[in-house]
Amino acid sequence: MNQNKNFKPFVPADKVMPEFTVTSIILGIILAVVFGGANAYLGLRVGMTVSASIPAAVISMGIIRKILRKDSILENNMVQTIGSAGESLAAGAIFTLPALFMWADENSSVAVPNFIEIAVIAICGGLLGVLFMVPLRTALIVEEHGVLPFPEGTACAEVLLAGESGGEKSKLVFSGLGISAIYKFIADGLCLFPSEVDWSVKPLKGAGFGLDVLPALAGVGYICGIKISGYMFAGGILAWFVLMPLIALFGGDMTIAPATKAISEMATAEIWSSYVRYIGAGAVAAGGIISLIKTLPTIVKTFSKAIKGFGHKEDSVLRTNRDLPMPVVLGGALLIAIIIWLMPVVPISLIGALIIVIFGFFFATVSSRMVGLVGSSNNPVSGMAIATLLIATTLLKVTGNTGYTGMASAICIGTVICIVAAMAGDTSQDLKTGYIVGATPMRQQIGELIGAVVSGLAIGGIMYLLNSAWGYGTTELPAAQASLMKLVVEGVMGDSLPWGLVFCGIGIAVAIEILGLPILPVAIGLYLPIHLSTPIFVGGTIRWYFENKKKCADEEERKSIIENGVLYSSGLIAGEGLIGIMLAIFAIIQFKDGTLADALNKGGILGNVGGVVFFIILLASLVFFTSRNSKKA
Repeated sequence: MNQNKNFKPFVPADKVMPEFTVTSIILGIILAVVFGGANAYLGLRVGMTVSASIPAAVISMGIIRKILRKDSILENNMVQTIGSAGESLAAGAIFTLPALFMWADENSSVAVPNFIEIAVIAICGGLLGVLFMVPLRTALIVEEHGVLPFPEGTACAEVLLAGESGGEKSKLVFSGLGISAIYKFIADGLCLFPSEVDWSVKPLKGAGFGLDVLPALAGVGYICGIKISGYMFAGGILAWFVLMPLIALFGGDMTIAPATKAISEMATAEIWSSYVRYIGAGAVAAGGIISLIKTLPTIVKTFSKAIKGFGHKEDSVLRTNRDLPMPVVLGGALLIAIIIWLMPVVPISLIGALIIVIFGFFFATVSSRMVGLVGSSNNPVSGMAIATLLIATTLLKVTGNTGYTGMASAICIGTVICIVAAMAGDTSQDLKTGYIVGATPMRQQIGELIGAVVSGLAIGGIMYLLNSAWGYGTTELPAAQASLMKLVVEGVMGDSLPWGLVFCGIGIAVAIEILGLPILPVAIGLYLPIHLSTPIFVGGTIRWYFENKKKCADEEERKSIIENGVLYSSGLIAGEGLIGIMLAIFAIIQFKDGTLADALNKGGILGNVGGVVFFIILLASLVFFTSRNSKKA
């Protein structure tokens, strides 16, 4: 099945344009670090990351076209290729590695993972993710063009093509970034109002409601849309208005493990942390595994295609058909596996290295195919990591690798696999963008490798910084996925999980699947505090309003409005993430009698009402910039 016979890229194969230049490499590296840091903060706070490809492309067009006065769509494409690697690698790392920091906090005899360990694990996972995608490119990107939509990759190509007529839309990203940065600094830097407002529901004991009045959450909701954000909010309603009141009603004065105090004496947050999050963990785990099972036919088909075409030579020397040579791919993957095994700083044995190679290519295939069908946002990377952890932890336990050493090894194996899956998905989206605009695949693949190395070096410092400022598993940084991975490993290794609650979550996930609803968004809403899913739902509602606005002249205008909102929301997310990193630095800098953050803190003088008012103003800015700029862009 070949759908590309009549396809012609924007830049013909016989045309040579600036592409892999010093400008594109440096700008791409900067954006990889920036978006990697921003998404690390976002993912640790709300449990999800946002694709950086389109914002990176828009910023690149604004800088290269408007400031440097250069005009090369292939340079812009290379910038987003390198820049988006930071987001993908950060996602894989933050979903697992914080578990090592949390174990160190719980046990003074356990050392915090050092910078070299984090960097080696992250870089190896990133490089493997790119290399494993290379033999899949022809089968997925070329032969199935027109069959697999690759939504983010196609959308990014459209943005780049639109940029050929001007880079005005970059103003939306920068406007969102600036407003978000100021807002975040007022909220969490000066602390003029609390960034989390909360109310108890007295008539319904055990129930509670609240929201984090922060720009990134509204931006995430807008980008996800009403369906995904609605499913998350539904999960929050199920937890905070159904399960928690039932626990309070039937629990009464009893003290039920894993809690150590009577349920009647617990605040709503304590009921959630002691019971509901385990139910949510079971639902998330079941959702990830069910998602994998449902895609098994696709997995087998793609895997067999990759194996059949593995040793074939290129049928053309056209620039747009050149991939990294297969000896480089095979040799590079083998070398990385050996490094993972032999590096003393990485607690992974030969068995672990073999698991990584086998499951790495397997899940790279899964991830690349999945993002082609449903996009990166719906890619079940967490499910792949959980499946890997269950198998890896069981094998390690059977072979005598128990205790903290075995658990740390399992987490490191899961981290590499998680990063492999995330990077393979990102690489496939970027290669799809390149295929449409006429980029050179081999140069894009080299750009991805550069982005993986740079982002791997940066993520270690970012994770140390965030841990020093707030700590993982705290209110500021819940690290939802990493906490779940930690629970899974501990449960398999030491039988410490409250399995009754976990199986309740599994039952809920099965019921959701029977109803035909997407499990993972609901499960994540069940697992996370409702304070996160509420503002996300509000952002999704704003997008729903614009999608159904009847005053739009035509469908093209409606599409332009939605795109403007996505760009502005991307700026909101990036701005909060960047200020979050800056505030983390302030939180560890000593200043007079405390830290610099303490000196800035004004004590929340405006209270909950101030937080709600500021959040309404922020939402008004989202509505304003989305509709106003739709006519100018």
